[in-house]
Amino acid sequence: MCGIVGYVGNQQVVPVIIEGLRRLEYRGYDSAGVAVVNSMGEMHVRRASGKLRKLEEALSSKPIYGDYGLGHTRWATHGRPTEENAHPHRSSNGRICVVHNGIIENYLELKRELQKQDHEFLSETDTEVVAHLIENQLRKKPELGLEGAFREMLKQIRGIYALVAMSADEPEKLVTARFGPPVVIGLGEGEFFVASDIPAILPYTRDIFFLGDNEMAVLTRDGVTVTDNSGSEITPQIQRINWDPVQAEKGGYKHFMLKEIYEQPRAVRDTTQGRVSIDTGAVYIDTMKIAPEEFRKFTDIKIAACGTAWHAALVAKYLIEELAKVPVEVDYASEFRYRNPILNPTTLMMVISQSGETADTVAALREAKEKGCRSLSICNVEGSMITRESDCTIYTHAGPEIGVASTKAFTSQIVAAYIFALYLAQERGTLSQEMMKWHTRHLSELPVKLEKLLNAETDYDDLSKAFVLSTDFLYLGRGINFPIALEGALKLKEISYIHAEGYAAGEMKHGPNALIDSRLPVVVINTVDPEDEKSRLRYEKTLSNIQEVRARDGIVVAIVTEGDKDTTQFASFSIEVPPSSELLSPVLSAIPLQLLAYHIAVRRGCDVDQPRNLAKSVTVE
Repeated sequence: MCGIVGYVGNQQVVPVIIEGLRRLEYRGYDSAGVAVVNSMGEMHVRRASGKLRKLEEALSSKPIYGDYGLGHTRWATHGRPTEENAHPHRSSNGRICVVHNGIIENYLELKRELQKQDHEFLSETDTEVVAHLIENQLRKKPELGLEGAFREMLKQIRGIYALVAMSADEPEKLVTARFGPPVVIGLGEGEFFVASDIPAILPYTRDIFFLGDNEMAVLTRDGVTVTDNSGSEITPQIQRINWDPVQAEKGGYKHFMLKEIYEQPRAVRDTTQGRVSIDTGAVYIDTMKIAPEEFRKFTDIKIAACGTAWHAALVAKYLIEELAKVPVEVDYASEFRYRNPILNPTTLMMVISQSGETADTVAALREAKEKGCRSLSICNVEGSMITRESDCTIYTHAGPEIGVASTKAFTSQIVAAYIFALYLAQERGTLSQEMMKWHTRHLSELPVKLEKLLNAETDYDDLSKAFVLSTDFLYLGRGINFPIALEGALKLKEISYIHAEGYAAGEMKHGPNALIDSRLPVVVINTVDPEDEKSRLRYEKTLSNIQEVRARDGIVVAIVTEGDKDTTQFASFSIEVPPSSELLSPVLSAIPLQLLAYHIAVRRGCDVDQPRNLAKSVTVE
């Protein structure tokens, strides 16, 4: 959620930090700040409430200089989004500075103890306590130094944290620790970086490693030392990031979200590449630490995810049960631990996360592992917490996704789930070789169909004009496209701030019909694969739902297969998608819903890349 950037090196630190924070804006924030130490050993802090440009204005009017420092964008949890509560926070003597992502659960108790020892607090935050605790340790034992005092501080706090601290008395040194939210360390030549996500440091280095839970790192110009919290040295697993820094830029598009919508053919192609053979129908999955014979023995699969990834999980359920004949349950990761799920050694725990750092999803994964389950993840970020803790990972290779509203990561997750379902079917013998060839051929054709769909001349501008003043939307889908109705509603509500609900089309008579009138837009997904009997049945029943809406003067926006005149005659507006198999239709159906939400949000003047009150990566529960 919060963005953290720290730098030690030869460059002027402020431009490096500001550029890094800009690349972390997608995480969501309400204030920002930067702290540096100059060559005279003086610490200077600038903070501002609001967007990053406010901080830049403060720095322009009162510049600060140095070659090591910290920056932060804050997502308010403890204390209002004010300048006083913005990070970095300083100790009472002003010599120690701290930035933090997470929650210190016992901060009130610690704060009271510190106040008894004459510590004066200037903010309402939990983070400020950390700076004072470090100072307090140094008052008692100056010989500890920053690193030792930081280590003692960690013993006093409870909660989750990504912390970075520096001291004006120990030049060119940053100390960082992690328990929960991500910390990534970047390795340059004579310069080193710490950040809460990879894009912040991509312009400077591709060599990185993620700090693990209960690990600390000390950054100086001479290098990086990693230890566990007790002080034992650890050798980090350094990896080279293949993302092009340009992928984390807008590239001529007005918004990241629009760019990422149009990147979906490439993202799907990259997710599929090297994993399916059209000639033989074989499916290959890398990074598998579970033997094929184990996949044949699993009796059930549990999937946990949050937000958009949960919708991908619902699609995955359809795919796995249809192709591999394994029963699947899908949970919100935030609810998984609270229902005492029935797990056993023959249960496969599957989690889906774009960032690999979603707090609730990590917790669900750990719950299952503690009960003896094997685990598999679908994830976009190599080296993230979930990928390190899973037995197997299917990487989506979607590239950095900056827009808060997920687009290309979502469709890539569905494709990865399709590949996994085919792999399971292959290992369990539930599909013939001919059917495997059929599925892999259709999967390989998907990027071309996505390109065709994105190049179609659909007038989203006219559609957005029609609905810019709408206050409510209803989205309907049936079968494997029911999760896409949920996803379409989520996209609209999160970026346009219009209330929207997704429903199974068959549930219309059980409540939603009461909402329909001449002011309510109803978006209905009614694609069809004419060669699939189940698809035709779903189509016919959904067509009846559309007629019900029209009979009550509702406004129908229909997502239809090319050439479908039966549905379009009852629709107020229709958007065509290329023909596809039933199981791949969710990927195609999702695109027009993303574009519809985008154009409505833009017309309403909303910030589509950084919608209010939301963060890209939810790293606190």
